Amino acid sequence: MKFEAQLDGAVVPVEVVGDGGRYRVTLGGDALEVDARPTGEGGWSLLLGRESFAAGVCEEEGGVFVVDVDGETYSIRVEEETRYIIRTRGGGAAARGQILKAPMPGRVVMVEVTVGQAVAPGDGLVILEAMKMENEFKASVAGTVKEIRVEAGQAVNPGDVLVVVE
Repeated sequence: MKFEAQLDGAVVPVEVVGDGGRYRVTLGGDALEVDARPTGEGGWSLLLGRESFAAGVCEEEGGVFVVDVDGETYSIRVEEETRYIIRTRGGGAAARGQILKAPMPGRVVMVEVTVGQAVAPGDGLVILEAMKMENEFKASVAGTVKEIRVEAGQAVNPGDVLVVVE
């Protein structure tokens, strides 16, 4: 599984491979062999190389985890890589509009607006299927739909402009 972890404003790509308590964790290009075992009540016993750590983990709202390791506490937002890409790169808001671009390859399932339609922040614009998941992209600004450059059933590539709102 691939994730994006956010700690103190920095975003680090994380990949976790393995099962049964034995994992290879790659953090921003650095690989670690980790033996991780739950101890109950959100506790974990971690073995990294020859060092042993006890960690406490609890989840807060919005994918934020509070992790306590050796008396140090960290608030880390963990998000599956695809969701992170969609949330951060799905639509660029300009000073007076929005240019919605495809963040990844996919297929347009539905166009929810028409040219000339007024939209408000949060209104649905396009539904894109990517990696067997349907993702709805919404307006980030109030405005009028100026252009629709896709139609239902069309395949798109990363960076393709889907909708322009002014």
